[in-house]
This record gives sequence, C-alpha cells and structure tokens, in this order.
Amino acid sequence: MISPYIAFRYLFARKSHNVINLISATSAVGMALGTAALVLILSVYNGFDSIIKSNLSDISPDLMVVSAEGKHFIPDSATLDAISSNPSVGNFCRIIGENVFASCSGKEALVRAKGVEDAYLEQTPLSSHILKGDFSIHDGDAPGCVVGAILSHELGLSPNFVEPVSLWFPKRGEKISMADPMASLRTVYAFPTGTFSINAEIDADLMILPLETMRELLGYDDEITSIEIRLKAGEDEAKAAKTLSAALGKDLKVLTRAQQNPSLYRMMRYEKAAIALILFFLVLIVALNIYGSLSMLRIEKREDVGTLEAMGATRRIVRRIFILEGWMISLLGMAAGLVLGVVLALLQQHFGLVKMPGVFITEAYPVVLRYTDILLAAAGVASIGLLVSLASSRSATE
Repeated sequence: MISPYIAFRYLFARKSHNVINLISATSAVGMALGTAALVLILSVYNGFDSIIKSNLSDISPDLMVVSAEGKHFIPDSATLDAISSNPSVGNFCRIIGENVFASCSGKEALVRAKGVEDAYLEQTPLSSHILKGDFSIHDGDAPGCVVGAILSHELGLSPNFVEPVSLWFPKRGEKISMADPMASLRTVYAFPTGTFSINAEIDADLMILPLETMRELLGYDDEITSIEIRLKAGEDEAKAAKTLSAALGKDLKVLTRAQQNPSLYRMMRYEKAAIALILFFLVLIVALNIYGSLSMLRIEKREDVGTLEAMGATRRIVRRIFILEGWMISLLGMAAGLVLGVVLALLQQHFGLVKMPGVFITEAYPVVLRYTDILLAAAGVASIGLLVSLASSRSATE
C-alpha cells in the first residue's frame, strides 16, 4: 500500500517547480475535455443514427419472409397460419417487388416497383412522409401509385396527373424479339396519387403500386416475392425471427431489419467505430503531456527515490509509484470529463440548446446518451492513461 500512498501525496503536494504542477493540471484538463468530447460526440452520432433508423423503419418492416432459394414463392395456408398465429406478430402483408422500366411524358427511369395489398396502407407508417397528394394505391377504379420525391421529379410526375405512368417488364418465359422488342414487353399503367420522402436513396427509385397491378405486369399468378411483418410493440426482432424461422421451415428465410439493409447498418457501425478511434487518438496526444509531467517529476524526486531505496524499496515499488502517479492524473481527468460529457449530453437531449444550421428534420442536434458509450469512453481513456504511465515509468529506475 506504500506505492498508492506516495503517488497520491505526489499528485496533490506542491512541487518545487511550478511548471510540473502546470503540466499535470494541463494533462488532467486535456483528458477531461477529450473524455467529455468522446461522450458528447458519440451521443450526437447516436441521435443521428436513431433518426436514420426511425425513418428506415417507416419503409422497412420489422421482419421479412423471403424464399431461401429463388426470387419468389407461393405462400400456402400453412405459412400464412404460422405467421398469423405467432403471438409476436402485429400484422403482415404480401409483397411483390421488382425493378421495372417506367416512362411518363417522354421521361424514363428504372424504378423499384413494390406491389402491396390494400391493408399495407393501414399497417405502414409511410403515410406520415407524404409530401403531396394522398397515400393511396387507387385512383378511383384505376390503379394508382405513390412515388418517391426524387423519382417523381425525374419523371415529371404530380398527384392527380391526367396522364398515367407506363410500366414495362419483359414477358415471362419469352425471348426478346429483335425485330419488335416492344412486343416482348408487358405494360401496365398507374396514375400518380402522391409523393413521399424518406431519404435520398429511397426517394430516388421507389414506387408503390397495387399488388394486382404488379402481378399483371410480371405475369404472376399466386407468387409473391416477400411477406412483410410488423411486430407488436416491445417485441424483440431477433427472438421473433428465430421463432418464425423454425415454424416456416428451411424453404423460407426470415430477415430482421438489419439483415434487410446490411450495407446501411454495416456502414453506420463502421462510421461510429471510426469516430471513436479518431477521438481516442486525440486523447492519446493529450495524454502524452503526462509523459512529460512524470519525466520532470522523476528528476525532481531523485533524492526521494534514493531515500526509498536506502530504506529497502525495490525498483519495482519505485516504478509503481510513478505509474500510479500518471494514472491518477488520467483518471482524475477522465472522471471530470465523464461528468461534464454526461451533463452536456443530457442538457442537449432534453433542452436542445445547440440548434441545427439550415433546414433539417430536427431543430436541434439530436442526442441519445447510452451507458455503453460511457463505459467505452471510461475504459478507453483509462487504458490510454495507463499505457502512457507505463511507458514513462520504464526509465524511472534507470
């Protein structure tokens, strides 16, 4: 216990050279600011991350059932019963999705057409993102379509246009005729009823149509490409997916929202990891001040070290004193930084003190404080402080 006691005395005792006090204080303040920045920036990233996932959940279901092999499948009564009888399932909808060619008023685009049942309109939160028109897939008795904002602009569409959108797709099982290519294509028409906006990627190519219209275009009978499932509030996606997968058998796969959008979720994880690494690197640069502080303290305390060795202290004990001295500086800064970061994050989370510049879907910077980020910051900063202290103390007994 002698090493912690002496290290503690060295930390708070007045040094004969004020520059050592200054370097130690600067190191502690730097570690505090670095820790606070780490907690705060990760919390802001969590806020943006939650907004992206919230918008994504409005278009992507909690679970999606797809064929394990092939592009489409025919859902039998046993499959539908297994889904509807699952206690975690709130509602579900059959879907046909395909990339098709669209044209209107001389403008053309490749679109991701999604055929849905009428019940889909009541089950999805997409209606809250409608910019113009109505969230409807029928224009009277004629088929209608709801289109992403960017795609709508690209095709020159507007709700209640008199001219419909033409959708084209190769006839099933037929070769394309070189003499008359148009004869090898199926064509259907849909009138634009509304435009929506989720994000740039979805707005650029998504078009929602009646399921029957997509069946006519693709030449399907009872086939579908997926079943979208929305769970009851509070249900766990992974657990529900595992239960449904066991009930549906090996011919069908049940995908969670993360599995439906693997690239997006992977990118968000990598971005957060990159941000954390950059901030830890900045903390490491600040922590190098501890190296200088310990080096100067070691020079000042040469006589004390000699006295301790004369009293029987081993080199290991002396080295441990300087290790603990440097680590205490970093831990002191880390503790202050955690408190500062948590307080600032909570203030921004509840009061929105710092506003977003320009026009955005939220007025203030979004913040979501998570205990895992606090633990990550504490562990990372403490480890960096210990490593720098170990490096500096290697020459303490030389």
